[in-house]
Amino acid sequence: MLKRAPNLLKFLQNISHYNKEYLYMFQVGYARRHVSTLITCNYNARYKVQIVANPRKIFSVNSVQHSQEWRWILITVSKPISVIAKVQKEETGNSSKKTESDVQKIIELKQENLGQLKERKLDVKSDESQAKEGQQNAKTEVKKKKMDKRVSSLERNFITPVRAMSDFLLKPSDLENLPKTKRRSPYEYEPPITVYWRKDVEAKAIEVWGSRETLMKELLKKELEQKAYQQNIFTVKRRLRDYRREIGSKAQVFEQEGLFGRSGKVVLTAIAINGCNFLFKLCAWLYTGSHSMFSECVHSAADTCNQLILAYGIHKSVQTPNPDHPYGYTNMRYVSSLISGVGIFCVGTGLSVYHGIHGLLYPSTIESLYWAYFILAGSLVSEGATLLVAIQSIKRGAEEKRQTFKEYVLGGQDPSVNVVLMEDFAAVLGLVCAAVCMSLTSFFGNSMFDATGSLLVGGLLGAIAGFIIHTNAAALIGRSISQEDLDRINAELEADIMVRAIYDVKGIDMGNNLVRYKAELDFDGRELTRSYLEKHDLVQMLKEITEMTDIKELEAFMLKHGEAIVDMLGGEIDRMELNLKKKHPEIRHCDLEIL
Repeated sequence: MLKRAPNLLKFLQNISHYNKEYLYMFQVGYARRHVSTLITCNYNARYKVQIVANPRKIFSVNSVQHSQEWRWILITVSKPISVIAKVQKEETGNSSKKTESDVQKIIELKQENLGQLKERKLDVKSDESQAKEGQQNAKTEVKKKKMDKRVSSLERNFITPVRAMSDFLLKPSDLENLPKTKRRSPYEYEPPITVYWRKDVEAKAIEVWGSRETLMKELLKKELEQKAYQQNIFTVKRRLRDYRREIGSKAQVFEQEGLFGRSGKVVLTAIAINGCNFLFKLCAWLYTGSHSMFSECVHSAADTCNQLILAYGIHKSVQTPNPDHPYGYTNMRYVSSLISGVGIFCVGTGLSVYHGIHGLLYPSTIESLYWAYFILAGSLVSEGATLLVAIQSIKRGAEEKRQTFKEYVLGGQDPSVNVVLMEDFAAVLGLVCAAVCMSLTSFFGNSMFDATGSLLVGGLLGAIAGFIIHTNAAALIGRSISQEDLDRINAELEADIMVRAIYDVKGIDMGNNLVRYKAELDFDGRELTRSYLEKHDLVQMLKEITEMTDIKELEAFMLKHGEAIVDMLGGEIDRMELNLKKKHPEIRHCDLEIL
């Protein structure tokens, strides 16, 4: 076409002559109407504007038979850019980007209104831009559901049958037709539990009671009845009897625990001996009036009362945990020992020091101390026997803990036996002091020695009471197990293939040689997923994936296996806790948390 249009080519050359710095691209077409054509620059600067009145003249067409074909001439002008800019643009690979000036113009001059210009912009998009828009439209069609964690919902919650009947006042027959599922039991050595969907149970309760308001009224009525029921003392006895029947088949044997265990036997022996010593010393003090004998009498009475408190603490410490005390009563040993230490300090030390000071200020005549020496000798033998029993018990406990005798005593591992040991040790030393002071009193005939013996016994009791209070208070606050035991448990846990690392490790001594262990685990997600895939048919899973046709099927597939992996994660934690308790029997409560 351009070869047959010399006038048009000349016209285009004129434009290029005045714009040598720019590169133009021209596209020529035709239409069905007779018009004249005007070409303008992109920046609205006109260069040698030529108005062509007759298109046939431009294309050198002399024949009239083709006049209907040359009615319009369309000339498309692209953005004028410099050659250097074009080369840089091609090098950076951004030549496909479109700017605001990339437009096409149709410039018309109507025959009846020559000289009047009419411009119309066309938004002609390239193939690449159209493809990008198509991809964006495809993306917008599939919208992912975003989870709003701020919204609380019970739609996916489970509820146990017992709670469904108690919280929604339903009968077992009402739950028969509801959908149910099996979940892993939260208790050790127990089979999976049956649970219902909470939304189904709530809907069933509304159906049974007619409306939510009626259900709430019945629940309030039941709560009031239950409070009145709990206030009845006979009801409490009935509940205890029923509770014993329920746990009768689950009775546990506590080895070396309770009053008939190792610590209990030591305390019962001390109670019997100190009770007899108290009676004999009381008779000796009433007969002789010795201040030292009075101190020993008070000392034996305080020991007997304190050891009765220890016996109660040992008995209470092995009580089965209940909902009010889920971790049991193991700390009762420390509580009773602490009370015992306070009792020794207040009663034993206070009365002994008071009686000694009174003897110094108001001396009295001393009767014959003949029978007092026999009673002191008998008390020394009996207290020494109790001291030996306590020492043997502590030695066995130290061997089990792989500790020395001193470390076991200072650590307060067995608070009840420690109290017996300290009391008997103080009793033996007190008897020696009393015997020496009474001998000096008999030899010199001066009661000041006897009163001084009472002060020495009081000071000894005060020191022992301070040690007992300190060790038991530290245990009640919360004392960690030894670093060696903690490192051994940590090494066992870190060796598991599912664990990458452990953090925030705590091992707390609960008393009764029991430990509460807590750690946060960094799980290996790859190993967990690999273990999950080993239990499933990968060929079948691949077949399910290839047969998917839409996003909903993919979402259902991911939700199904995601929930299964979470359940498997809980099973792995249960397995780790069970292994730790098998290899470390002292661990009573093991709390492993996911980091």
